[in-house]
Amino acid sequence: MEQNPQHGIIIQTEVQYQAEQSDEAAERYVFSYTISITNLGTVAARLISRHWLITDAYHHVKEVRGQGVIGEQPLLQPGQCFEYSSGTLLATQVGTMRGAYLMRSEDGEEFEVAIPEFVLSVPRVLH
Repeated sequence: MEQNPQHGIIIQTEVQYQAEQSDEAAERYVFSYTISITNLGTVAARLISRHWLITDAYHHVKEVRGQGVIGEQPLLQPGQCFEYSSGTLLATQVGTMRGAYLMRSEDGEEFEVAIPEFVLSVPRVLH
């Protein structure tokens, strides 16, 4: 699907390691992330579904698909930003996440927005 200039959706991410929820001895590393979705386009667009690829340091990939995000299918008007927080669990100290959102514009056109890959890392593991 080619990106229409009307659909100027920008994705920003922020990650935090959740030490108090993690158990390194049990290879349980918990990360929270906040995603900001901003509509810089000229038409309103609704987030319909998400598709994530979560990869740990052993190259194990977990695929996650679902409707909306955090139980919502937000409608973003031009200039509007939607932000949400969620989390994931890894068996390694380092991993990555990337994916895509399926969006639908007001006129019914569906388009995909890539979520750029971001790193999940226990502090001081990566330099």
